[in-house]
Amino acid sequence: MALRRGGAAAARAAVGSQPPEHVVRIPWALRQRLEKRRKARRPGEAAVPSGKLLLRSRRPELSQPRWQIVGRWERPRLVSAGWKHREACGDYFQLEPSQEAAPALKAPPAPQGQSFAELGLQPALLAALQRLEVGRPTAVQRLAIPALLRGRSALCAAETGSGKTLAYLLPLLDRLLARPEEKEEEKEEEKKVAAPRGLVVVPSRELAAQVGAVAAALCRPAGLRLRGLTGGGAAGGLRRQLRGPGVAVLLGTPGALRDALRRRFLSLGRLRWMVLDEADTLMDESFAAPIEEILAHAPLAAGAPGPAGPREERTQVVVVGATFPAGLSEVLGRFVDVGRFASLATQGLHRLPPHVQQKFVRLKGQDKLPELLQLLKDHPASGGAVIIFCNSASTVNWLGYILDDHKIKHLRLQGQMSAVARAGIFASFQKGDVSVLVCTDLASRGLDTSSVQLVVNYDFPDTLQDYLHRVGRVGRVGSKTPGAVVSFVTHKWDVDLVRKIETAARKRTGLPGMDSSINEPPPKAD
Repeated sequence: MALRRGGAAAARAAVGSQPPEHVVRIPWALRQRLEKRRKARRPGEAAVPSGKLLLRSRRPELSQPRWQIVGRWERPRLVSAGWKHREACGDYFQLEPSQEAAPALKAPPAPQGQSFAELGLQPALLAALQRLEVGRPTAVQRLAIPALLRGRSALCAAETGSGKTLAYLLPLLDRLLARPEEKEEEKEEEKKVAAPRGLVVVPSRELAAQVGAVAAALCRPAGLRLRGLTGGGAAGGLRRQLRGPGVAVLLGTPGALRDALRRRFLSLGRLRWMVLDEADTLMDESFAAPIEEILAHAPLAAGAPGPAGPREERTQVVVVGATFPAGLSEVLGRFVDVGRFASLATQGLHRLPPHVQQKFVRLKGQDKLPELLQLLKDHPASGGAVIIFCNSASTVNWLGYILDDHKIKHLRLQGQMSAVARAGIFASFQKGDVSVLVCTDLASRGLDTSSVQLVVNYDFPDTLQDYLHRVGRVGRVGSKTPGAVVSFVTHKWDVDLVRKIETAARKRTGLPGMDSSINEPPPKAD
């Protein structure tokens, strides 16, 4: 019996000295890291998410790692949930980039065209692209060019900075080259009024100048004559802009086009195609009347003969934008059969750009200026250009005076300035003469800002559409770096929008309320 007890004691001693085989030994380095993290955590605080982060919070327990999936019907814990309380001032969260390059530059699947030549464009346009040093097509260009070459009217929607201008210009210019007009017919028309075969409508002079520069580079080697029509004003100014040999492509703003039509300087009877660029802006109340008048002058109505006679298909209409307003189908439905339009949309439409860092800071109104000055101080001189967005012209002017007092060189751009002054200011900013631009949403639509690496929303935008357009000023096709966006969140109504943005980011979905009724058939007349 004693012998048995001794054997048992020996066995227990052996077990105590040698750990069981199922015990996992944790490496010393990993134990040190876990212990360090445990000590850094405050009592009662939740564990810090591990791995690369999708959302980084000032409160680590609210950060979200990339691997974490939030269900469609799940309600995630939001950093901004308590931001309507003033005690939340100073809190922030940041959306981290989940990829390096813009989604528009993602390599295409094997069946799609890898180059512009494979998309079927004519040699003259391919040569122009080489001079512009444009390489392979972006996602929206691969999607839109084949459809538009077939003559389809279309709604072309893609995220900002994805190359939409070339996506519609290339195929539509190709169609003009494929069907040249008779010279005698051109001369006869020239004696009366300008009668372009292609029309591009843009909302501002700045965008007209930018699109015009790209269009001129494509039209010149192809032998197509391009004219710009902006500014409205006196009859002499409109006539001078339209003067010259037969116009193949006309690019203009709504007000100027309407004035030219009313004074019979312009005819749209021979249009083969029409583009409405930045559709959400063109459907604004300030442009509604001119746009409807332009559409009424074009051969769009059902039963109307086309440019070359009754058998010719009617004018090809292309509506382009990063967002589509809900009333667009009703406006177009008065003139065209919207139900026959092709819908061309990229996967990144209405989504937050995954390659751009976006920071949201809850601040008191009085703290916005010091925060901005610190941002500008910390931004390196070699860090690219900066755009500061405000919601009103008066805030742009006031902020400009403050920057002057702090000896910060900048430019101001807002809608109360003359059109000529605005054009010169933005051109100077694009050249890099001054690296800081203080502006309203006038500079958030369509303009090429590939040199910009920091956007500051001094005033938080009024809508989610405006937020997407502002964010689109960085991380564009052609930008050297993705850039970053910093938004100051001050008012309670700002918080409502931030919560929607944070929820969409955590769920990896599109922003809410952005879907248009464009695919629904327009209401029939009684």
